[in-house]
Amino acid sequence: MSTVTVRPVSPVWLALLAGPLSFGITGPTLVLAEIGRDLGVGLAAAAAVVTAFGWGISVGTPLSGVLTTRRGHRSTLLASGVALLLGSALAAFAALGGGLAMLVLGEGLTGLGSAGMTVVALQLAATPASMGVVTATLAMVGALAPLIGTSLSSALAWPVVLVLPLLSLLAVPVAWRVPSVRADTGSADLVGAGLLVAWVTALVFIAHRPVVAVVVVLVVTVLFALHIRRVPDGVVPSALLRSPAFLGATGLAFALAVVNFALVYAAPVLLAARTGWSNAELGLVLLAPYLAGGLLSWFLVAFTSRLRSWLLVSCLVGGSAVAVLAVFVGGWVSVAVMLCGMGVGSLSAATGQGALGLRAGAAVPDRLRPTAMGLFTLFYLLGAAFGPAIAVVLTA
Repeated sequence: MSTVTVRPVSPVWLALLAGPLSFGITGPTLVLAEIGRDLGVGLAAAAAVVTAFGWGISVGTPLSGVLTTRRGHRSTLLASGVALLLGSALAAFAALGGGLAMLVLGEGLTGLGSAGMTVVALQLAATPASMGVVTATLAMVGALAPLIGTSLSSALAWPVVLVLPLLSLLAVPVAWRVPSVRADTGSADLVGAGLLVAWVTALVFIAHRPVVAVVVVLVVTVLFALHIRRVPDGVVPSALLRSPAFLGATGLAFALAVVNFALVYAAPVLLAARTGWSNAELGLVLLAPYLAGGLLSWFLVAFTSRLRSWLLVSCLVGGSAVAVLAVFVGGWVSVAVMLCGMGVGSLSAATGQGALGLRAGAAVPDRLRPTAMGLFTLFYLLGAAFGPAIAVVLTA
């Protein structure tokens, strides 16, 4: 194993490398109906586009971390760039007649590429300030993406919205000039990586094919457990599974993310039904609560380090519950209540990602911290796959 001193990279470039990932998560929020109409499918089927992107970033995050550790970040940049280009090309061809299956495949590849770019950006963030800029950019882009998406769809076409993650490529030359951060010549756990991909894929499909997916999840879980016993220091180290603090933080982060991303897609439908607002008007209205939630979380994450675990969990769970009630119940009383609920949901999820991530990393030995954070991020991003599918069911 060798370690190379990393020259500082401007936080602006790191933000450009990571930020476009959020376009893939929330950019299609207000154009799913248009996508479904042009492809001749219903809203539930069109939501598979977002689910596929969520699958891509969920799988791509830990795999990119392994690739970066084993081969250096340049290998990750190269593989991610190819995935982004290929995925965007498939999305464009799908709009020209390729159909929903091609579009879903393209979005899955785009998610894989975006995950790799974000993993590299986070690894090259050498200071807390740089890390803060990157995470704040992810939150702000997520808040702006619905408005940008509907504007571009109206002015050009919806495929333009789906290829916005390509903007990450603009920062690749700057990141490429940095020497590889770390290279590990040890043997890779290819079987474990394959089982991880299969397990995450089956989890994602629970929302669409519950019976088959649950059976596959159970089978793969058994195989994965047997593999971890044979290879305790593989892709999923057995030590992480023996840490209640890590498992608790990761599970709660996943739950908060599912709620938040479900509200991101359910709230515009409910707002439109109540107010009759256009997509452009909805994009403007949604900007305030989500941007406020993302920015406030930047300051709250540091504050939560002073809280006891039970109090932090109570605040996060309480905030998430209040958000659900405000959006689904309070909206009948006042649109303002609904918007406040959306902001609280965003704040709870974003704060939870930072605060719980710090606690998850602190709960494991230093040598396992990079792997632990990769798996923690995987489960948080799984919320981007589950949430939209759940929102479609709730608002149907």
